[in-house]
Amino acid sequence: MIQLSDFEKSLKNNNISNCYIFCGTDENLIREAINTMVNKFIDPSFKDLNYVKYDGAKVTNDIILNSCETMPFMSERKIVEIYRAKFLEDGNTKSSGEGKAMDFTELSKYITNLPPYTTLIMYYVFESERDKVSSKVKKIDGKATVVKVDKLKGASLQGKVKEIFQERGKKIDKAELSFFCSIIDNNMNVVSNEIDKLICYTEGRDITREDIINLMPPKSENDIFNLVDYLSQKNIKKSIDILNELIYKGDKPAIILYMIERQFKLLLGLRVGSDTGKGHEELAKSFKLHPFIADKMIKQSKKFTLEALRTNLKLCIQVESLIKSTSIDDKTALEMLIINTMITK
Repeated sequence: MIQLSDFEKSLKNNNISNCYIFCGTDENLIREAINTMVNKFIDPSFKDLNYVKYDGAKVTNDIILNSCETMPFMSERKIVEIYRAKFLEDGNTKSSGEGKAMDFTELSKYITNLPPYTTLIMYYVFESERDKVSSKVKKIDGKATVVKVDKLKGASLQGKVKEIFQERGKKIDKAELSFFCSIIDNNMNVVSNEIDKLICYTEGRDITREDIINLMPPKSENDIFNLVDYLSQKNIKKSIDILNELIYKGDKPAIILYMIERQFKLLLGLRVGSDTGKGHEELAKSFKLHPFIADKMIKQSKKFTLEALRTNLKLCIQVESLIKSTSIDDKTALEMLIINTMITK
Protein backbone atom coordinates (compact mmCIF):
# COMPACT_ATOMS: atom_id res chain seq x y z
CA MET A 1 0.00 0.00 0.00
CA ILE A 2 1.31 3.43 -0.92
CA GLN A 3 0.38 7.04 -0.17
CA LEU A 4 -0.77 9.56 -2.77
CA SER A 5 2.64 11.28 -2.73
CA ASP A 6 4.33 7.98 -3.67
CA PHE A 7 1.87 7.51 -6.53
CA GLU A 8 2.60 11.03 -7.82
CA LYS A 9 6.35 10.35 -7.74
CA SER A 10 5.92 7.13 -9.74
CA LEU A 11 3.90 8.97 -12.39
CA LYS A 12 6.62 11.61 -12.72
CA ASN A 13 9.04 8.75 -13.44
CA ASN A 14 6.62 7.40 -16.09
CA ASN A 15 5.91 4.27 -14.04
CA ILE A 16 2.41 2.84 -14.34
CA SER A 17 0.93 -0.38 -12.95
CA ASN A 18 -1.62 -2.71 -14.49
CA CYS A 19 -4.09 -2.24 -11.66
CA TYR A 20 -4.74 0.49 -9.09
CA ILE A 21 -7.18 0.64 -6.21
CA PHE A 22 -7.70 4.08 -4.67
CA CYS A 23 -9.45 4.60 -1.35
CA GLY A 24 -9.90 7.52 1.04
CA THR A 25 -12.30 10.20 2.25
CA ASP A 26 -11.64 12.84 -0.41
CA GLU A 27 -13.13 11.80 -3.75
CA ASN A 28 -11.94 14.99 -5.39
CA LEU A 29 -8.29 14.13 -4.65
CA ILE A 30 -8.82 10.58 -5.96
CA ARG A 31 -10.42 11.87 -9.16
CA GLU A 32 -7.61 14.36 -9.66
CA ALA A 33 -4.99 11.60 -9.30
CA ILE A 34 -6.81 9.46 -11.87
CA ASN A 35 -7.17 12.38 -14.29
CA THR A 36 -3.45 13.11 -14.00
CA MET A 37 -2.69 9.52 -14.98
CA VAL A 38 -5.16 9.55 -17.87
CA ASN A 39 -3.80 12.85 -19.23
CA LYS A 40 -0.24 11.56 -19.02
CA PHE A 41 -0.70 8.20 -20.72
CA ILE A 42 -3.69 8.61 -23.03
CA ASP A 43 -3.54 10.68 -26.23
CA PRO A 44 -6.43 13.19 -26.09
CA SER A 45 -7.16 12.55 -29.77
CA PHE A 46 -8.15 8.96 -28.94
CA LYS A 47 -9.30 9.43 -25.35
CA ASP A 48 -12.90 8.31 -26.03
CA LEU A 49 -11.61 5.01 -27.40
CA ASN A 50 -8.86 4.27 -24.92
CA TYR A 51 -10.33 5.52 -21.64
CA VAL A 52 -13.60 3.98 -20.45
CA LYS A 53 -15.47 4.48 -17.18
CA TYR A 54 -18.09 2.33 -15.47
CA ASP A 55 -20.29 2.90 -12.45
CA GLY A 56 -19.23 0.49 -9.69
CA ALA A 57 -22.89 0.01 -8.71
CA LYS A 58 -23.79 -1.33 -12.17
CA VAL A 59 -20.68 -2.98 -13.60
CA THR A 60 -20.27 -6.77 -13.86
CA ASN A 61 -17.27 -9.08 -14.13
CA ASP A 62 -18.02 -9.65 -17.81
CA ILE A 63 -18.07 -5.93 -18.60
CA ILE A 64 -14.75 -5.40 -16.84
CA LEU A 65 -13.11 -8.40 -18.53
CA ASN A 66 -14.34 -7.48 -22.02
CA SER A 67 -13.19 -3.86 -21.65
CA CYS A 68 -9.77 -4.83 -20.33
CA GLU A 69 -9.19 -7.42 -23.08
CA THR A 70 -10.10 -5.05 -25.92
CA MET A 71 -6.95 -3.75 -27.61
CA PRO A 72 -6.22 0.00 -27.44
CA PHE A 73 -6.71 2.03 -30.62
CA MET A 74 -3.62 3.81 -31.99
CA SER A 75 -2.11 3.76 -28.51
CA GLU A 76 0.15 1.63 -26.34
CA ARG A 77 -2.22 1.75 -23.39
CA LYS A 78 -5.86 1.60 -22.45
CA ILE A 79 -7.32 2.69 -19.09
CA VAL A 80 -10.49 1.15 -17.64
CA GLU A 81 -11.94 2.93 -14.59
CA ILE A 82 -14.55 1.59 -12.17
CA TYR A 83 -15.69 4.53 -10.04
CA ARG A 84 -17.35 4.30 -6.63
CA ALA A 85 -16.71 0.56 -6.56
CA LYS A 86 -18.55 -0.16 -3.31
CA PHE A 87 -18.12 -3.89 -3.94
CA LEU A 88 -14.58 -3.35 -2.63
CA GLU A 89 -15.99 -2.62 0.83
CA ASP A 90 -16.28 -5.38 3.41
CA GLY A 91 -19.73 -6.91 3.69
CA ASN A 92 -20.95 -5.35 0.44
CA THR A 93 -22.91 -7.81 -1.66
CA LYS A 94 -24.04 -5.38 -4.31
CA SER A 95 -25.76 -6.55 -7.44
CA SER A 96 -25.37 -4.94 -10.82
CA GLY A 97 -28.09 -3.35 -12.88
CA GLU A 98 -28.50 -6.68 -14.68
CA GLY A 99 -29.14 -8.41 -11.37
CA LYS A 100 -25.84 -10.30 -11.42
CA ALA A 101 -23.80 -10.37 -8.23
CA MET A 102 -20.27 -9.01 -8.48
CA ASP A 103 -17.87 -11.94 -8.02
CA PHE A 104 -14.96 -10.34 -6.19
CA THR A 105 -13.02 -13.62 -5.96
CA GLU A 106 -13.15 -13.99 -9.74
CA LEU A 107 -12.10 -10.36 -10.21
CA SER A 108 -9.14 -10.68 -7.81
CA LYS A 109 -7.88 -13.69 -9.82
CA TYR A 110 -8.30 -11.86 -13.11
CA ILE A 111 -6.25 -8.78 -12.15
CA THR A 112 -3.11 -10.94 -12.00
CA ASN A 113 -3.63 -11.75 -15.70
CA LEU A 114 -4.45 -8.31 -17.07
CA PRO A 115 -3.13 -7.65 -20.58
CA PRO A 116 0.10 -5.61 -20.53
CA TYR A 117 -1.59 -2.80 -22.47
CA THR A 118 -4.41 -2.31 -19.93
CA THR A 119 -4.51 -0.39 -16.66
CA LEU A 120 -7.56 -1.16 -14.53
CA ILE A 121 -8.44 1.51 -11.93
CA MET A 122 -11.01 1.03 -9.18
CA TYR A 123 -11.83 3.32 -6.28
CA TYR A 124 -14.21 3.65 -3.38
CA VAL A 125 -14.74 6.49 -0.92
CA PHE A 126 -14.57 6.22 2.87
CA GLU A 127 -17.63 7.58 4.65
CA SER A 128 -15.54 8.97 7.52
CA GLU A 129 -11.96 9.48 8.67
CA ARG A 130 -12.40 6.49 10.98
CA ASP A 131 -12.85 4.05 8.09
CA LYS A 132 -9.97 1.72 7.27
CA VAL A 133 -8.92 -0.09 4.13
CA SER A 134 -11.20 -3.12 3.71
CA SER A 135 -9.93 -6.66 4.22
CA LYS A 136 -10.91 -7.37 0.60
CA VAL A 137 -8.51 -4.71 -0.65
CA LYS A 138 -5.78 -5.78 1.77
CA LYS A 139 -5.94 -9.30 0.32
CA ILE A 140 -5.17 -8.09 -3.19
CA ASP A 141 -2.58 -5.50 -2.14
CA GLY A 142 0.44 -6.56 -4.15
CA LYS A 143 -1.62 -7.91 -7.03
CA ALA A 144 -2.87 -4.34 -7.42
CA THR A 145 -1.24 -1.08 -6.36
CA VAL A 146 -3.37 0.17 -3.47
CA VAL A 147 -3.21 3.96 -3.03
CA LYS A 148 -4.45 5.35 0.29
CA VAL A 149 -5.58 8.93 -0.28
CA ASP A 150 -5.56 10.84 3.00
CA LYS A 151 -6.72 14.43 3.30
CA LEU A 152 -3.94 16.94 2.78
CA LYS A 153 -2.57 18.74 5.83
CA GLY A 154 0.08 21.30 6.69
CA ALA A 155 2.60 22.09 3.97
CA SER A 156 0.99 19.59 1.56
CA LEU A 157 -2.37 21.35 1.84
CA GLN A 158 -0.80 24.79 1.45
CA GLY A 159 1.15 23.65 -1.61
CA LYS A 160 -1.99 22.25 -3.23
CA VAL A 161 -4.09 25.33 -2.44
CA LYS A 162 -1.38 27.63 -3.81
CA GLU A 163 -1.29 25.53 -6.97
CA ILE A 164 -5.08 25.92 -7.42
CA PHE A 165 -4.84 29.70 -7.01
CA GLN A 166 -2.03 29.79 -9.59
CA GLU A 167 -4.03 27.66 -12.06
CA ARG A 168 -6.86 30.19 -11.76
CA GLY A 169 -4.45 33.09 -12.33
CA LYS A 170 -4.80 34.57 -8.85
CA LYS A 171 -1.97 35.47 -6.47
CA ILE A 172 -2.29 34.92 -2.73
CA ASP A 173 0.41 36.01 -0.28
CA LYS A 174 2.01 33.54 2.11
CA ALA A 175 0.34 34.87 5.27
CA GLU A 176 -3.14 34.83 3.71
CA LEU A 177 -2.51 31.37 2.23
CA SER A 178 -1.52 30.02 5.64
CA PHE A 179 -4.58 31.58 7.29
CA PHE A 180 -6.94 30.29 4.59
CA CYS A 181 -5.60 26.74 4.98
CA SER A 182 -5.86 26.91 8.77
CA ILE A 183 -9.60 27.60 8.75
CA ILE A 184 -10.86 25.75 5.69
CA ASP A 185 -12.21 22.19 5.79
CA ASN A 186 -9.50 20.17 4.03
CA ASN A 187 -11.89 18.55 1.58
CA MET A 188 -10.63 19.52 -1.87
CA ASN A 189 -14.12 19.96 -3.27
CA VAL A 190 -14.90 22.48 -0.51
CA VAL A 191 -11.47 24.09 -0.93
CA SER A 192 -11.97 24.53 -4.68
CA ASN A 193 -15.41 26.11 -4.22
CA GLU A 194 -14.14 28.52 -1.53
CA ILE A 195 -11.20 29.53 -3.76
CA ASP A 196 -13.58 30.33 -6.62
CA LYS A 197 -15.73 32.46 -4.29
CA LEU A 198 -12.68 34.29 -2.97
CA ILE A 199 -11.35 35.01 -6.47
CA CYS A 200 -14.69 36.44 -7.60
CA TYR A 201 -15.01 38.50 -4.39
CA THR A 202 -11.54 40.05 -4.76
CA GLU A 203 -11.50 40.59 -8.51
CA GLY A 204 -8.89 43.18 -9.47
CA ARG A 205 -7.16 43.39 -6.07
CA ASP A 206 -5.09 41.39 -3.59
CA ILE A 207 -6.70 38.94 -1.17
CA THR A 208 -6.72 40.07 2.46
CA ARG A 209 -7.41 38.23 5.70
CA GLU A 210 -10.64 40.21 6.08
CA ASP A 211 -11.80 38.90 2.68
CA ILE A 212 -11.24 35.33 3.83
CA ILE A 213 -13.16 35.97 7.06
CA ASN A 214 -16.03 37.69 5.25
CA LEU A 215 -16.60 34.68 2.99
CA MET A 216 -16.41 32.04 5.70
CA PRO A 217 -19.68 30.68 7.12
CA PRO A 218 -21.03 33.30 9.56
CA LYS A 219 -19.65 33.13 13.09
CA SER A 220 -21.50 34.27 16.19
CA GLU A 221 -20.22 37.75 17.01
CA ASN A 222 -22.32 37.56 20.16
CA ASP A 223 -20.46 34.45 21.37
CA ILE A 224 -17.11 36.19 20.95
CA PHE A 225 -18.43 39.31 22.71
CA ASN A 226 -19.62 37.15 25.63
CA LEU A 227 -16.35 35.21 25.76
CA VAL A 228 -14.33 38.45 26.00
CA ASP A 229 -16.82 39.81 28.54
CA TYR A 230 -16.18 36.80 30.78
CA LEU A 231 -12.45 37.44 30.35
CA SER A 232 -13.02 40.94 31.73
CA GLN A 233 -14.74 39.33 34.73
CA LYS A 234 -11.86 36.84 35.19
CA ASN A 235 -14.42 34.02 34.81
CA ILE A 236 -12.31 31.24 33.34
CA LYS A 237 -15.04 28.57 33.49
CA LYS A 238 -17.59 30.57 31.49
CA SER A 239 -14.93 31.59 28.95
CA ILE A 240 -13.83 27.98 28.42
CA ASP A 241 -17.48 26.88 28.17
CA ILE A 242 -18.08 29.32 25.28
CA LEU A 243 -14.84 28.21 23.61
CA ASN A 244 -15.91 24.56 23.82
CA GLU A 245 -19.36 25.42 22.47
CA LEU A 246 -17.88 27.25 19.47
CA ILE A 247 -15.59 24.30 18.68
CA TYR A 248 -18.50 21.86 19.16
CA LYS A 249 -20.52 23.85 16.60
CA GLY A 250 -17.69 23.37 14.12
CA ASP A 251 -15.86 26.70 14.34
CA LYS A 252 -12.15 26.30 13.58
CA PRO A 253 -9.78 27.30 16.43
CA ALA A 254 -7.83 29.55 14.03
CA ILE A 255 -10.91 31.60 13.21
CA ILE A 256 -11.96 31.77 16.88
CA LEU A 257 -8.50 33.15 17.69
CA TYR A 258 -8.80 35.67 14.87
CA MET A 259 -12.20 36.84 16.16
CA ILE A 260 -10.87 37.23 19.73
CA GLU A 261 -7.85 39.15 18.40
CA ARG A 262 -10.13 41.33 16.29
CA GLN A 263 -12.34 42.02 19.32
CA PHE A 264 -9.40 43.16 21.45
CA LYS A 265 -8.12 45.30 18.57
CA LEU A 266 -11.51 47.03 18.32
CA LEU A 267 -11.78 47.41 22.10
CA LEU A 268 -8.34 49.02 22.26
CA GLY A 269 -9.15 51.43 19.42
CA LEU A 270 -12.51 52.35 20.92
CA ARG A 271 -11.01 52.81 24.39
CA VAL A 272 -8.23 55.08 23.14
CA GLY A 273 -10.74 57.06 21.08
CA SER A 274 -13.14 57.41 24.01
CA ASP A 275 -10.36 58.47 26.39
CA THR A 276 -9.29 61.21 23.98
CA GLY A 277 -12.81 62.68 23.95
CA LYS A 278 -14.35 61.23 20.77
CA GLY A 279 -18.10 60.66 20.90
CA HIS A 280 -19.83 57.31 20.42
CA GLU A 281 -21.29 58.26 17.02
CA GLU A 282 -17.89 59.39 15.73
CA LEU A 283 -16.26 56.17 16.95
CA ALA A 284 -19.02 54.03 15.44
CA LYS A 285 -18.44 55.70 12.07
CA SER A 286 -14.63 55.43 12.33
CA PHE A 287 -14.73 51.69 13.11
CA LYS A 288 -17.67 50.94 10.78
CA LEU A 289 -19.86 49.66 13.62
CA HIS A 290 -23.58 49.96 14.23
CA PRO A 291 -24.07 52.67 16.90
CA PHE A 292 -25.71 50.16 19.27
CA ILE A 293 -22.78 47.70 18.86
CA ALA A 294 -20.24 50.51 19.25
CA ASP A 295 -21.93 51.61 22.48
CA LYS A 296 -21.80 48.05 23.90
CA MET A 297 -18.15 47.62 22.92
CA ILE A 298 -17.09 50.98 24.40
CA LYS A 299 -18.67 49.91 27.69
CA GLN A 300 -16.88 46.54 27.43
CA SER A 301 -13.55 48.23 26.72
CA LYS A 302 -13.78 50.09 30.01
CA LYS A 303 -13.93 46.81 31.91
CA PHE A 304 -10.23 46.39 31.03
CA THR A 305 -7.33 48.70 31.75
CA LEU A 306 -5.51 50.09 28.71
CA GLU A 307 -2.50 48.02 29.69
CA ALA A 308 -4.62 44.85 29.83
CA LEU A 309 -6.09 45.51 26.36
CA ARG A 310 -2.61 45.99 24.87
CA THR A 311 -1.26 42.92 26.68
CA ASN A 312 -4.18 40.72 25.62
CA LEU A 313 -3.76 41.79 22.01
CA LYS A 314 -0.07 40.85 22.20
CA LEU A 315 -1.03 37.49 23.75
CA CYS A 316 -3.32 36.77 20.77
CA ILE A 317 -0.47 37.49 18.35
CA GLN A 318 1.90 35.31 20.37
CA VAL A 319 -0.57 32.40 20.40
CA GLU A 320 -1.06 32.75 16.64
CA SER A 321 2.71 32.54 16.17
CA LEU A 322 2.90 29.56 18.57
CA ILE A 323 0.27 27.63 16.60
CA LYS A 324 2.09 28.28 13.32
CA SER A 325 5.57 27.40 14.58
CA THR A 326 4.93 24.42 16.87
CA SER A 327 2.85 21.26 16.97
CA ILE A 328 0.78 22.46 19.93
CA ASP A 329 -2.90 21.49 19.84
CA ASP A 330 -4.94 24.50 18.67
CA LYS A 331 -7.59 24.09 21.38
CA THR A 332 -4.91 23.86 24.08
CA ALA A 333 -3.32 27.06 22.75
CA LEU A 334 -6.67 28.88 22.99
CA GLU A 335 -7.18 27.62 26.54
CA MET A 336 -3.70 28.93 27.41
CA LEU A 337 -4.68 32.30 25.94
CA ILE A 338 -7.80 32.45 28.10
CA ILE A 339 -5.82 31.57 31.25
CA ASN A 340 -3.08 34.12 30.47
CA THR A 341 -5.59 36.94 29.94
CA MET A 342 -6.86 36.29 33.44
CA ILE A 343 -3.56 37.37 34.98
CA THR A 344 -3.20 40.63 33.05
CA LYS A 345 -3.84 43.84 34.98
